[in-house]
Formats: sequence, structure tokens, C-alpha cells
Amino acid sequence: MSETRKNPPRPIVGVGAVIFKDNNILLIQRSKAPKKGEWSLPGGAQHLGETVREAVTREVMEETGLTITITSFLDALDFIEKTQDQTAPVFHYTLLDYSADYLSGKLKAGSDASDARFFTFEEVMALPLWAETKRVIKQAASERGLC
Repeated sequence: MSETRKNPPRPIVGVGAVIFKDNNILLIQRSKAPKKGEWSLPGGAQHLGETVREAVTREVMEETGLTITITSFLDALDFIEKTQDQTAPVFHYTLLDYSADYLSGKLKAGSDASDARFFTFEEVMALPLWAETKRVIKQAASERGLC
């Protein structure tokens, strides 16, 4: 990728998925900045020439080893991390989040993930996640009648 992710000249399109398997929700533990070490939705940056749905499917496979089927679009939001003096963005992602179902594969952390696990809805809500991640997960769980 020729475009830098840190101090970008423009926002980067990112994709993510709330993935369900037997009413459990998949999270990955990030191995890179931003939010290194934190639990998050699997996903990543869209490649040139790739649709957002193709990007979701590819990123989930790269980070978890799983094949999914996308069930719905959830929301578009921005993640902006600024310098300490708040004058410039260090990271800026425009994120497109989807709901999806597990289809196949053996779960394993890969590429940008140091860990990958399925959690119950209650366990997810107890984790110290970014507020927007929790909101999108609640939305997806609500659509399924889980909360």
C-alpha cells in the first residue's frame, strides 16, 4: 500500500464486521496501532478496485481465517485520533460496519490480530471497547433479538 496510515493526507476507508456464530460475537485483539492491544471488530482498510463488501470478506479471512456472509449494513462512522495538542489527525478512518454470519473455517488470529475469540453479548458489553464499537454491536444484536 502506497498511502501511509499514520498522518494521512485524507481519510482511509475502513470496513468492519459484527460476526455472529451461535449467538456469540467475534472480536479480535489488535496487534497494530491505532488501539494496539484492544479488542475490536475484525476489519481493515479497503483496497483500490475492491468493493466494501469484498473488503469485509477479505479482511475477516485475513484476520480470523473465517468465511462469512454479510447480512446487513449497520453504520458509517469516523475514527479520528489527533496529536496531543489536538491540531492534526494522526489517524483518520471512515469506517463502514456490517453485520455478518459465520459460514466456515477454523478460528485463528492472523495478520493484524494477536488474538481472536467468540464472546457472549454480555461478555462483549463488559469489555473496555471503544464506545462506537459497543454501539454498533448493540445495534447488530438488537436486529437479531439478542438484547
